[in-house]
Amino acid sequence: MIFRFLLRRLLWLVVTLWVVFTISFFLMRAVPGGPFDRERQLDPQVEANLRARYQLDQPLWRQYLGELGRVARGDLGYSYRLADFRVSEIILQGLPISASVGVLGLAMAVVLGLSAGCASAVCRGSVVDVGLMILATVGIALPSFVIAGVAIILFVFLIPLFPAAGWGSWSHLILPAFCVGAPYSASIARLARTALLEVLSQEYIRTAYAKGVGTGGVVFRHAMKLALLPVVSYLGPAAAGILTGSVVVEKIFSLPGLGVHFVEAATQRDYTLAMGLILVYTLLLFILNTIVDLCYRLLDPRVEIA
Repeated sequence: MIFRFLLRRLLWLVVTLWVVFTISFFLMRAVPGGPFDRERQLDPQVEANLRARYQLDQPLWRQYLGELGRVARGDLGYSYRLADFRVSEIILQGLPISASVGVLGLAMAVVLGLSAGCASAVCRGSVVDVGLMILATVGIALPSFVIAGVAIILFVFLIPLFPAAGWGSWSHLILPAFCVGAPYSASIARLARTALLEVLSQEYIRTAYAKGVGTGGVVFRHAMKLALLPVVSYLGPAAAGILTGSVVVEKIFSLPGLGVHFVEAATQRDYTLAMGLILVYTLLLFILNTIVDLCYRLLDPRVEIA
């Protein structure tokens, strides 16, 4: 069953990548301007040679088929902006940094969100519950770049605990990862609280209390597994949001990850680099959503994956 599921997902992955490639290709060409439109005009012969090198002098349909064939072979081509580097080289250099920020941000979101949600559900109606839910509501309302600005003021200038920008040690990861994961930890907290309150109201939980099981044992041994189901379902969109949201945060903290390259590729019309990054993001999101579906099946065997 799982093999058929993975085979279907692989076929859908191929179709998804092709659709994303096609839409992105024509949208990028439809935007006014081009990769060689700069403040300083190039010599016409130089520009003609550059356009010929990147096959931009050919009809649009021929450019599409040529680039589609290269991508299908795993060749993402050379960057327009960094002419001596292949797109695959740029991605391999920036992906570990972006992955570090994303994984740490997702881990922070899960740990902080589950902790707050469990504490709020166990202390329902108390000051702790109200305070945590107010904090979660504020966290959902604030975008990551606003949280980044506040975090820089607090933990760089007022309380100098972390560096403001750059890359070189683990301390450079803490603030970006927190800023990326904070809005999602707030959503996870609310989901965990709602799900845990629903599970704690069921008959077998009252039976466990009647047998003398403590609150900690009831929550972590009996209720948490079912309460995790909506949280696991949310982790797919959360991972997608963290990956795309890290683009702005990486730019704010000057991290040499994929986010900086993506912004520069979009502003400078670097078609090949932008296409490569779009396809990488699509592939990562597809894989993460597949893993989430498999985890959902492991938590609840009654769920059929399709």
